[in-house]
Amino acid sequence: MILTGPAIAAAVATGEIAFDPFDPVRLSPNAYDWRLGETLRICDGDLDSASPTPFAETSIPDGGLVLEPGLLYLGVTLERTGSERYAQLLNGDRTTGAMGIWVHVSAPLGHAGHAIRWTLEIRAARPARVYPGMTFGKLVFLQTFGASASYQQLGTKYTATDGIDISRLYEEIPGGRA
Repeated sequence: MILTGPAIAAAVATGEIAFDPFDPVRLSPNAYDWRLGETLRICDGDLDSASPTPFAETSIPDGGLVLEPGLLYLGVTLERTGSERYAQLLNGDRTTGAMGIWVHVSAPLGHAGHAIRWTLEIRAARPARVYPGMTFGKLVFLQTFGASASYQQLGTKYTATDGIDISRLYEEIPGGRA
């Protein structure tokens, strides 16, 4: 079951959903319009699952930054979100898709109990200028069923994420290099 905009606002008011910052104007009928944060990591060259991803980090200037095709960008949401009661789905939206920007295609699920600023996977089909704080997608909240298990209590590798995080797949590969 997807929460409606008014249900999201009510859950924020009772503390069942945490947003920092929260702007009720950004609520839509079934989602919250999340924004792009101020920092990008640019991953260039060959990527190896057995090694940490090399990157260069940059701040997005107020005048914007042009995303180039052929590069992988890791970004971060402006908002930190979380809920012990609800799971979250974070996606790009039609607005960014119509600019040829694919955002967060591979990992949209935020488990119940995961309180984070989301790491974003971003690709551009054509050169496209982005700005810090611009609307970049939609966040949906889902009612969970069954026994609850807080993601933060599981001790998995991404529980402490609070910004842009590279893949840690190398931790699972025998002989992986840190």
